[in-house]
Amino acid sequence: MMRLFLAALYTALTLGANVALAEDVAGNVAALREGDMKKLALHEIPVDLPKAALVTLDDAPASLEDYRGKWVVLNFWATWCAPCRAEMPSLNRLQQAMPDLAVVPVATGRNEPAAIERFYTEAAITDLPILRDPKSELSRQMGVMALPVTVILNPEGQEVARMIGDAEWDSANAQAVLAALIDSQ
Repeated sequence: MMRLFLAALYTALTLGANVALAEDVAGNVAALREGDMKKLALHEIPVDLPKAALVTLDDAPASLEDYRGKWVVLNFWATWCAPCRAEMPSLNRLQQAMPDLAVVPVATGRNEPAAIERFYTEAAITDLPILRDPKSELSRQMGVMALPVTVILNPEGQEVARMIGDAEWDSANAQAVLAALIDSQ
């Protein structure tokens, strides 16, 4: 009986410590948010992602599972979305500035592969992969209702933060927020 009580007590204390740690991390990251980063909503508890099939530019299967073990900046965008197009160069520069982070844009909905290639060339996007969600399966399951939406994933592939709208992702403030999230693990 005493062993059961101690196990229950240990579990409760551990859970309490994890919640307190999560609140402390969220508080530290929240304190760093300025400018565009004020729009970044931090989750108290990481959210598992739904399974959904993505494809590459040439329709080869792709998956977010390929990025497990890394922090991911997952950006939902479209070729016809002006704010998406405006922020894409900053995502490219973020990838260059923070190479240990995976910056993963996903063109959601109807985006012609030729239009994506043309945009990447025109905007000099050289360091980002091209993934597509042509039927909006992933974006719909994740509740993406407008574009752009950027989701921060932890190395376990769980959503820890979300921003609706565009941002200058390579700004010093954005990089500080992302570094704080990374350092929290």
